[in-house]
Amino acid sequence: MTLRTTPLTLRHLLLILAVVAVWGTNFVIIKFALAHLPPLLLAALRFALAAVPLVFFVRRPQASWGNLAFYGLVIGVGQFGLLFYGMTRDITPGLASLVVQAQVFFTVALAMLTSGERVRAFQGVAALIAVAGIAIIASHTDGHTTLLGLALTLGAALCWALGNIASRAAGPVNVLAYIAWSSLFAVPPLLAMSWVLEGWPRMAAGLAQADAVTWAAVAWQSVGNTIFGYGVWAWLLARYPAATISPFSLLVPVFGMGASAVVLAEPLPPWKLLAAGLIMAGLALNLLWPHVSRAWRS
Repeated sequence: MTLRTTPLTLRHLLLILAVVAVWGTNFVIIKFALAHLPPLLLAALRFALAAVPLVFFVRRPQASWGNLAFYGLVIGVGQFGLLFYGMTRDITPGLASLVVQAQVFFTVALAMLTSGERVRAFQGVAALIAVAGIAIIASHTDGHTTLLGLALTLGAALCWALGNIASRAAGPVNVLAYIAWSSLFAVPPLLAMSWVLEGWPRMAAGLAQADAVTWAAVAWQSVGNTIFGYGVWAWLLARYPAATISPFSLLVPVFGMGASAVVLAEPLPPWKLLAAGLIMAGLALNLLWPHVSRAWRS
């Protein structure tokens, strides 16, 4: 398929905004699900619904079983297991949506370790700016955000980066098929960890107390966040250059922090806005500088 070189159409722009809005506001929806379900059980249910029934309708992607298993484990157990656990009581949804974007810098670092490339100057500056924002968050921990929550979310970001490296190694595969089949490997360890760490009484109580809002939030993790979000994003990336689509991911924390402030009344004091500004500035510099530099030289 030939990539478009024309500007985004209005319809496709609205699709992009819908995706980043879903991904951003999903952090608030996670909080609704965690009101009744323990975090590891929630993660297991999320990936069970992402796998079934899709695996019965899409062929296994042309990726090795080892690659699928590794991706399922680092994304399912690592990224979302840690993220959900931290969001239970140790970090607010708005800050979680922001801090987890550190996956960009972890992905760059891991790619350089595996390829032997050197850090470029703008990447080092971008990372330092973002680290300054994370340091501000660490210095303002309180009853809503703790150092443990920050560490768990950074761990989730690192696991997300490992998943990015694994998916890149898989090559050009069907994204939905890749997510569905790899999700199969996340469910058994998440259920086992929930049984051991959370205990059957807590699991059973969570399932018994779950109401319609809880199950809607669980379904949204798979249908809205995964099938719609990743499916539409991959569809757009197949039609436009990555440089056209990827910068819109910077809006995810904007929607995340905004939704958390409006729906959950998460406070936005000056220090939190400053931290958000620094992290977003670092992300923007890392993402946009190569394109700005090429345009300037030409």
